[in-house]
Amino acid sequence: MQAADTRPKRATQPRPAALPRRAEPDARRQSLIEAAMRVLARAGANGASVRAIAQEAGVSPGLVGHYFTGIDALIAETYTHVDAMVTRALDAAVAAAPPLPRARLEAFVTASFTAPIAQPALLATWIAFWSLVTSQPQIARQHDEQYAGYRARLEGLLREAGVAEADLRHAAIAVTALVDGLWLELCLSPQCFSSEEAGAIARRFLGTVCGGVA
Repeated sequence: MQAADTRPKRATQPRPAALPRRAEPDARRQSLIEAAMRVLARAGANGASVRAIAQEAGVSPGLVGHYFTGIDALIAETYTHVDAMVTRALDAAVAAAPPLPRARLEAFVTASFTAPIAQPALLATWIAFWSLVTSQPQIARQHDEQYAGYRARLEGLLREAGVAEADLRHAAIAVTALVDGLWLELCLSPQCFSSEEAGAIARRFLGTVCGGVA
């Protein structure tokens, strides 16, 4: 038999507690963009300074400079983020619609009358962006690109719904103008009419544009 080991055993040292991880760069960048959205909605473009956005995000102004070259770059990135958010909402509405050309078109158009697109805070953010179109070339380019992208997607859906090729451009411009007007009034004065009424108006107009094609 082996003799019992009588040597004193070393006490097991507890592992040090894990240090809290610093926010990942992408998460920190995203938090600054979301803070910029809130500041733009609340204070407009004139109130959207590096200091104000840093305070909203709970970080130092220097950290904003670490991720963005300046306030113009941050606002431009925020504009891109907001447009992507709207695009995702439109894509989700089309994906959830019945697989019929007219139903997909109507889903794309009427999605602008419900959340997350139709809400006063988002309108206030857009107004801040629009106020910079005439003074910020980058914002002007983004506005043109985003409008062209929306119209191109709408033209494709109108084509699938039976609108003649020669009429597509004017039809897309007309539908976009109708959607923008209804969306604006819904956000400014939601008590005037409901999202359901806005949808009904839009669908009736689409009926005339598509010539009764289902």
